[in-house]
Amino acid sequence: MRKVLTVCVGNYCRSPFAALALAKRGAGELEVRSAGLIGKWEGEPANDSMIEAARRLGLGLTAHRGQQLTREMLGWADSVLAMDASVLQVLREITDDDVQPKLSLYPTDRDVPDPMGKDQEAFNACAVLIEAGTALHVGRPDR
Repeated sequence: MRKVLTVCVGNYCRSPFAALALAKRGAGELEVRSAGLIGKWEGEPANDSMIEAARRLGLGLTAHRGQQLTREMLGWADSVLAMDASVLQVLREITDDDVQPKLSLYPTDRDVPDPMGKDQEAFNACAVLIEAGTALHVGRPDR
C-alpha cells in the first residue's frame, strides 16, 4: 500500500481534506496522512468552513485533529504532496536529499488556493479542486 502525506501551512483546511478525499478514492490502495508546516492548530479540529465544504461533497472531516509536520512523517511517506508552491518550497528547504524525490504539488500544475479568511464559497471551491485532484494520485504507483 502506497503511503501519501498531504501538507499545507497549518493542517487546518486543505491538507486534512486532501487526505480524506484521497483515502476515500484510494481505499485499499493508499494510506494517507496529513500535516501542517506550523503547529498553530495542533490537536484542533479542522476549520468549520472546510468541514462544511467536505459535508457538501459527502465526506466527514469532523474526526480530524491537526498535526505539525515531523521528520518521521516525511520518512514514512512514499509521496509528499504540497498544497501550494510556497509549501513545496519550504519542504524543499527543510528536507534531506532522500526526501526530495518524494515531493510534488498536489494538483501537479498549480496551487490549491488557501481559503483561510475567505467566505464559504472559497472553501467549497477549494474542496472541489482537491477532490477532483484525487484522480491524479490514485491508480498511479509512480506518484
